[in-house]
Amino acid sequence: MKSRKIMIIVASIAVLLSIGGCTVKQKDDTKQGKTIAASSTKDLKEDGETIKKKQLDYLKEHEQKVIDLVKAQNSKVESVQIDWDHTQWSDGGLTTPEYYMNVYGGINNIEESSWRVDIPINEDSTLNIDEMYLGSYIRVGGKLFE
Repeated sequence: MKSRKIMIIVASIAVLLSIGGCTVKQKDDTKQGKTIAASSTKDLKEDGETIKKKQLDYLKEHEQKVIDLVKAQNSKVESVQIDWDHTQWSDGGLTTPEYYMNVYGGINNIEESSWRVDIPINEDSTLNIDEMYLGSYIRVGGKLFE
């Protein structure tokens, strides 16, 4: 019985030490990564801005697909306005780690109208227009448009 307790204690210590060793190794790797990242942050930012511009230009060429998607939500939608100045890029968060381009706009030239379309971004930084969906339903004055 006593030797069994000792075995459990030794095994527990071994597990804790190996977890601690992995944590220290990971911290060392992270520090080295920060040095590399700091030296190329400017280049990455420029590349990121270039990619976003290309994505936005591509979407503008295919804006009719966004308009068609919004119009398909309600037969009362006569016109769709896209607010290109408020386009955003985001990740889906913890539950959906994919990256998205978020496009906003209004309908029927109504000032208080709004909607959002989410467009997945592929691993190669291209937009997956075929998989876009309405991320926020059409609203007018904060209420669902019916």
